[in-house]
Amino acid sequence: MTQRMSDCFARLKDENRPAFVTYFMGGDPDFDTSVKIMKGLPGAGADVIELGMPFSDPMADGPSIQAAGLRALNGGQNLDTSFAMVRAFRETDTSTPIVLMGYYNPIYQYGPERFLDDAKAAGVDGMIIVDLPPEMDEELCIPALARDLNFIRLATPTTDEKRLPKVLSNTSGFVYYVSINGITGAAAPEPDEVAKSVAHIKAKTDLPICVGFGVRSAEQAKMIGRAADGVVVGSAIVSTVAKSLVDGKASDSTVDDTLALVASIAQGVRSARS
Repeated sequence: MTQRMSDCFARLKDENRPAFVTYFMGGDPDFDTSVKIMKGLPGAGADVIELGMPFSDPMADGPSIQAAGLRALNGGQNLDTSFAMVRAFRETDTSTPIVLMGYYNPIYQYGPERFLDDAKAAGVDGMIIVDLPPEMDEELCIPALARDLNFIRLATPTTDEKRLPKVLSNTSGFVYYVSINGITGAAAPEPDEVAKSVAHIKAKTDLPICVGFGVRSAEQAKMIGRAADGVVVGSAIVSTVAKSLVDGKASDSTVDDTLALVASIAQGVRSARS
């Protein structure tokens, strides 16, 4: 686990509260607006930032994140500009962990070794590559760990006893538990079922368990945060960006509206165990 990531979860453990992990799409609706959103996330209550890397065929993403990725790609977002966003963020924040989230195809085209070196140099802490299974660890996971970059894996409701040890192998930073079957933003998670699953996974690993997919409100975040070590919110943030746009472009309220939503959900996360 990178120093930033371990420091973050150690601090939250001392505070007896779950992490608030915020996902947004890099470059949506444009580079400058996206950087402003990213820089504002910690002040609005984000503990860990997931920076979405847009891809033309995002099989795990629901309609809102698919649309955000398309807007970003049409605006010129790519891996180079994603790294530029991280560098811009690090000019004013050296403590908030940043996790890149996306798909392997753009990384393969970019060059895996080059990708990892540039990510490390920019100030990235880890990555979630949703379509790289453990059987392909030599492709990116092992080289990432060698560079002290966290490789965060997804566990799902269908991850059975036979598969779970493989999922947890070479995982670092935290485990991302997908609380529902299906795509992002498709349904709301059931807190009691999530709590059982989190307890089951925690018995197999010392890593923090962060829960995402379908968490859209402060109340949902509060309920999920009672059992989880972290709560991940993405589609709700991306949808708020979309609703603020005028003719597909950022409006005067885009940044403020997005950060206001993050702040409201942060209150739910922070009150989960109070």
